[in-house]
Amino acid sequence: MHRIEDYALIGDEQTAALVGADGSVDWLCLPRFDSAACFARLLGDEDNGHWRIAPDGAERCVRRAYREDTLVLDTEWETPEGAVRVTDLMPQRHRAPDVVRIVQGVRGEVKVRSTLRLRFDYGSVVPWVRKEDGHRVAVAGPDSAWLRSVPDVETWGENRSTVSEFTVREGERVAFVLTWHPSHEPRPPLVDPYSSLRHSVTDWHAWAGRCRYEGPHRDVVVRSLITLKALTYRPTGGIVAAPTTSLPEEPGGVRNWDYRFCWLRDSTLTLNTLLAAGYQDEAEAWRDWLLRAVAGDPADLQIMYGLAGERRLPEFELSWLSGFGGATPVRTGNEAVNQLQLDVYGEVMDSLSLARSSGLSAQPDVWALQSVLMDFLRTAWRQPDEGLWEVRGGRRHFVHSKVMVWVAADRAVRTLEENSGLDGDLDGWRELRDEVHREVCEKGYDPARNTFTQSYGSRELDAALLLIPRVGFLPPDDPRVLGTIDAVRAELGQNGFLRRYTPEATAVDGLPGKEGTFLVCSFWLADALHMTGRTEEARELFERLLGLANDVGLLAEEYDPVGGRLLGNFPQAFSHIGLVNTALALFGDEEAG
Repeated sequence: MHRIEDYALIGDEQTAALVGADGSVDWLCLPRFDSAACFARLLGDEDNGHWRIAPDGAERCVRRAYREDTLVLDTEWETPEGAVRVTDLMPQRHRAPDVVRIVQGVRGEVKVRSTLRLRFDYGSVVPWVRKEDGHRVAVAGPDSAWLRSVPDVETWGENRSTVSEFTVREGERVAFVLTWHPSHEPRPPLVDPYSSLRHSVTDWHAWAGRCRYEGPHRDVVVRSLITLKALTYRPTGGIVAAPTTSLPEEPGGVRNWDYRFCWLRDSTLTLNTLLAAGYQDEAEAWRDWLLRAVAGDPADLQIMYGLAGERRLPEFELSWLSGFGGATPVRTGNEAVNQLQLDVYGEVMDSLSLARSSGLSAQPDVWALQSVLMDFLRTAWRQPDEGLWEVRGGRRHFVHSKVMVWVAADRAVRTLEENSGLDGDLDGWRELRDEVHREVCEKGYDPARNTFTQSYGSRELDAALLLIPRVGFLPPDDPRVLGTIDAVRAELGQNGFLRRYTPEATAVDGLPGKEGTFLVCSFWLADALHMTGRTEEARELFERLLGLANDVGLLAEEYDPVGGRLLGNFPQAFSHIGLVNTALALFGDEEAG
C-alpha cells in the first residue's frame, strides 16, 4: 500500500501531478488544480487512472531526488541487467499542459514498460483511444489527451490501457509527452521534451537564485519556496492550500477534505514568507488576488475562494472511489466555504497593512475596502463563529477569532496614525480595539490555569493561541503568554509535536475519530519559544520538524507520531509556509514574529 510520503510533486504553476516511488503518476487534474482528475489512482485503484514507467518487473525505485533548486524529478532504478533514470517534469505551458517523462539508460541494457491508463472525471470515464499522426489520442466528452514518444516506440492497447515496451542502453533516451486540450479544439503545437527539460532547469535555477535567505538549511527553505511556487496558479496569483483532495487526516477515517482552493487565513503568513525571502512579484500577485477575491459586501466575505476568486465551491462525494487506504468519503468542493470565520477579517486587514508597509505597488480603493470591513466588524465581532479550524460542531466564541478582530482594529488604527492623508474613524476603532482586548482577557483567559482557552468559558486549548504574541495582542514576556505556551505544549503535545486542539473535544469539531499532529502548529510553537527567549528549544524542535519531510523534502498537513507517517493533503502550503517563516525567525535577518 502506498504512503503519502511515497509521492513527489511536479507541476506547471497551473496544476500539479503526484509521482509515486514506483514510477506511477497517480494524481493529475487537468487543466487546473481544481479540475477533475484524469489520474485518480491516489484515491482508488489502478483502474481509476495512472501512468507508470518503470523497468519491467520492478516495484520500487532505489533513489529519487529533485535536481538542485528545481521542480524536475529524477527517479533511478537498479536491475540485474543495468540501471535507468526517469526524469519527470511539467514544463511551463504556453497553451496546453504537458507531462514530460524522459527515460535514460545509465548502465547496461534495461527493458522498460510504460502503462498509461487515462480515466477522466476522477477515474469514472474510460476514453475512446485511437491512433492519429503517430499519436495515441484519448477522447471522452470535453477532454482529449495525446501521447507521443521521441523517438517513436511501438504502443498497443492492453486491458483498456496504452502500453509500450522498449529497451534502453547506456546513454540512450526515450521521451514521452502527454498533452491535454479541450476535445473540441485542434491539437496544440508540439513541445520538444529535451528542450523543455533544459528550459525548465534554467528557469527554476534563476527563480531559486532570487531567494535572499542565506542561513542554515537553505536547501530546505528553497525547496519549500519552490513548493509554494508550484502551488501558485500563475494566471491569477492565487495559491492553493494543496494540490489534492481527501488525503485522510486519520488512516481509514472520514476527515477527508478538498484543499485545492485558496484560503484567506494563509494570506498574512504567505505574504510575509514571500516578502522576507525576496519574492516581491509573487507577493504582489498574491495581494492582488486577495483584493479581487474579497471585493464586494463585507458580510459576504468567505474563508476561501477558487483559483480565480470563484465563490461557489459545492461539496460532493465521489462514491466510486475507494479512498486513500480505504478512507472515505472522497470529497470535491468544500462546504466550509459557507462558514463564518471572523479571523479572516483580521487576516485580510493584516495582509493589506503588511503590503502597504512593505512598499508593494499601491492599488486604488484599498483603504476604502479596509474601512468597509472595519464598519462591518463593529457589530459582527460579537457573534460566535466556526473558527480557524472550520469546525462542524456549531459556532462558539473562539478566542483566536476575537484576537484576530483585535488585529483588524489595531492595523486600522496604526494605518491612520502612520498615514495622515487617510480618513477614518480613529477614535471609534481605538475604542473597538480596546473593547475586544478587554473582553478576550476577561472571558477567554483561565486565571486558575494561567492560560487562554479555545473559546469563552471552555477548558479546551487551541494551538492557535500561540499566535497571540506574534500578532502583537500581548508582548512575549507577558505571564499570560508564557503560561499559555506551557499549557498548550503540555496538553496538546504528542511525542514532541502539537495537535490543533484537545482530541477529546469531538463536540467542538463535530466529527468522529481523531487526527495527527498538525505541522504548522508545531512551527508556531517553535516561533513562540524563540520569541520568549527559549531559542535553543525552538531550534531543536525545528530540526525535528525538518526530519518529518519525505525523501524529496515535502511535508503534508499532519504527522502521525505513533505510526511514523504523514497525514492529510500533500504537499501542504501551510506547512511549508510555517517552515520558511520559522527558519527566517531563527536564522535569518528578520526579527522573530
